[in-house]
Amino acid sequence: MFVVLVFLLLPSTKTNTVPEVDSSKKKNVIFMVTDGMGPASLSLARSFRQHRDNLAIDDVLELDHYLVGSSRTRSSSSLVTDSAAGATAFSCALKSYNGAIGVDPHKQPCGTILEGLKLQGYLTGLVVTTRITDATPAAFSSHVDYRFQEDLIAEHQLGEYPLGRAVDLIIGGGRCHFYPTSDAEGHGCRADSRNLIEDAQKNGWQYVGDRAQFDALQGGKNISLPLLGLLADGDIPYDIDRDSKVHPSLAEQVKVALTALSEATKDSDKGFFLLIEGSRIDHAGHHNDPAAQVREVLAYDKAFQEVIKFIDESDVETVAISTSDHETGGLVTARQISPSYPDYLWRPEVLLNSTHSGEYVARKVFNYKHKDDLKKFKKFIAEEIIEKDLGVTNYTSEEIELVVENAASVNDVLYVFNNIISVRSQTGWTTHGHSAVDVNIYAHTNSESIKAKLLSNKAHHGLLGNHENIEIGEFMASITGVDLEEVTTSIQGTKHSP
Repeated sequence: MFVVLVFLLLPSTKTNTVPEVDSSKKKNVIFMVTDGMGPASLSLARSFRQHRDNLAIDDVLELDHYLVGSSRTRSSSSLVTDSAAGATAFSCALKSYNGAIGVDPHKQPCGTILEGLKLQGYLTGLVVTTRITDATPAAFSSHVDYRFQEDLIAEHQLGEYPLGRAVDLIIGGGRCHFYPTSDAEGHGCRADSRNLIEDAQKNGWQYVGDRAQFDALQGGKNISLPLLGLLADGDIPYDIDRDSKVHPSLAEQVKVALTALSEATKDSDKGFFLLIEGSRIDHAGHHNDPAAQVREVLAYDKAFQEVIKFIDESDVETVAISTSDHETGGLVTARQISPSYPDYLWRPEVLLNSTHSGEYVARKVFNYKHKDDLKKFKKFIAEEIIEKDLGVTNYTSEEIELVVENAASVNDVLYVFNNIISVRSQTGWTTHGHSAVDVNIYAHTNSESIKAKLLSNKAHHGLLGNHENIEIGEFMASITGVDLEEVTTSIQGTKHSP
């Protein structure tokens, strides 16, 4: 009886009246995506950090303090979404097919929250660790039928479509699709002869292409918008492999973006919209690489800390929402490695001993110059790669042979190395692709009215509890007064087909 009474006395945000948010009031909207991160990735990172730093069992990640709900991730074409459809669900607040970038199921461009806020006078930004033309940033800033159209995505991002320039700040990788293949320094992969970076600079963009130029931004205090920061030809290296003298961390990039955008909007009655993505959590999941993934999650958690600090110190109404587009890899923190009764074990120390990703060591093996000397090659694999880079000493001769057999392909041999780590750490994977598991929603705001709406569990209103991924896009549009249908009308005529 006592339990029933306590339950009945709990307030219900589903039936209580929730005050509406003043959409005309100045505000900042920060949307964060952990590409490919499911709930098990948090378990992986939490236990790893506790082991690495000798922390108490009740120590949690920064993200853990802000958990509000979960999201269902299906696309219009499958119960298992891809990143393109997942990001389009967030940006356009509609379900579309796998591969769709800012277009609806009929391949018609759909207006995005970023574009809607730009039309209102907000400043906008994209910060990612993959190519800036990859699915998630592309779905907020471009419209193409298929995600592989990265050359066209780059053009849209620089303003070559009906709205003109909609993005004010870009930081990420992906120089490749801004340079022609004929580029003398080998940076380019565009199918045409255009140099979009030169074009951007002629049109007033400040270009940043390396660590020294990034540092010259002085933490965001020395920026002239619009800013085009392309810090790698392709993806920025995994955090486990990242040389801090060459590539800034995601947290550093986020801090620069927040400082620059807040400074640029300080005298405006409009704030900013910033998309932040921990992009390569997904890649580590595809590669079934637990050592790389755990560092990617922790790097994202540090970036999330920067966002929380910014919100708590800001006098502008600000909200941050963090979620995933999907889970990748079917990750579990346990694995049955023998046909006998399973051990109840997971070994984070194995991941700690590994100092490089499978991708990194696979390239080392692929580029090794003396493969024809089999004895020398096997010694290199054993001592330089498995022992030194992966931190494994109890490897088998069969595993060495498997590396040799797959050494001609980076993609094939990286799976061999990642399995060596996964088996010994007893980390389980079910796929090299995505899964349909629900993903977490995290949020924080310094606004009482936004918080009240956020913590409503009413469908298509708040984000407490379990929701469709499109509801996150609807929420952002609702609190800012963006009419996505009107934005859609304004982008008709966009070139989007291959």
